[in-house]
Amino acid sequence: MKLQRRQLPAFWLRGGLPALLLAPLGWLMAGAVLLRRQLYRSGLLRSERLPVPVIVVGNIFVGGTGKTPLVIWLCQRLQAKGRRPGVVLRGYGGRAESWPQRVTADSDPDLVGDEAVLLARQAGVPVAAGPRRAEAARLLIEAGCDVIVSDDGLQHYALARDVEIAVIDAGRGLGNGRCLPAGPLREPRRRLKSVDLVIANGGPSAWTPYCFRLVSEPLQPLGANPGPTPAGGRVHAVAGIGNPQRFFDQVRRLGFQPIEHPFPDHHRFRPEELAFDDDLPILMTSKDAVKVSGAIADRCWVLPVRAEPDAAASNALDALLVRVLEGAHESR
Repeated sequence: MKLQRRQLPAFWLRGGLPALLLAPLGWLMAGAVLLRRQLYRSGLLRSERLPVPVIVVGNIFVGGTGKTPLVIWLCQRLQAKGRRPGVVLRGYGGRAESWPQRVTADSDPDLVGDEAVLLARQAGVPVAAGPRRAEAARLLIEAGCDVIVSDDGLQHYALARDVEIAVIDAGRGLGNGRCLPAGPLREPRRRLKSVDLVIANGGPSAWTPYCFRLVSEPLQPLGANPGPTPAGGRVHAVAGIGNPQRFFDQVRRLGFQPIEHPFPDHHRFRPEELAFDDDLPILMTSKDAVKVSGAIADRCWVLPVRAEPDAAASNALDALLVRVLEGAHESR
């Protein structure tokens, strides 16, 4: 489920009467997803096993938890170990008439999705998108990839996997702990007990001892004719991601005074939506930047981020990679 609103319902995070009234539907959702998972585990529904290791980085919380920067970190780690990773993802929002699609830095995000283009530009590895991730992965295997990393897809059981990593947001945790529509969870919270590693974005969490932070890198101009690099003061902050507030807080920590403009996740920007009636710079995420072009881009600055796991998380992730690359991990 993708949210088509700018904020999560308050009761998804804190509970309350709406959550209680919707609880029976949440129980039905939990039962349905548990049954579906069991059908795959029993073999009544088929999971496709690929000839190379598969690492899934996903979540059970709807909306953004910071998976993509961690996927990029994993790809860089795999490359440092001499492997040739490739990334697959669904290509959410893409309007291509046929799937799967190989994705390059120059691909049209309207066709393959914004996250796919972002990964192609930043991960430095082959990327393929498609609703059937196994088909997308085969394109990458044919191109020479020897490890597949799936950005999202924890619930995509049609693709067999060797390692599951679940990312949670340290600030929001698991919300009210209920499944959709009574809460923000795609699967019951006990699903986290079955993954290989739970890691929190933003700092320590009650759910896991492992965490990473998103570290800001220098602002980058989006257009060909930018003005001086912004160095503080008032700016427009634009975010069409799963958790816009995380971006706004990050901009504020850098010394800016952001005028906040949240948009729905994967929003397709129209020029008039960024035509603010002043001369202030516009700061945006890397994911949003792939969808902005034309004259308005000269006012836009991109705030890239990278994942930085703490020492314990880095060691745990490295241990998982060693196990799967050596073939010692039990296939799922």
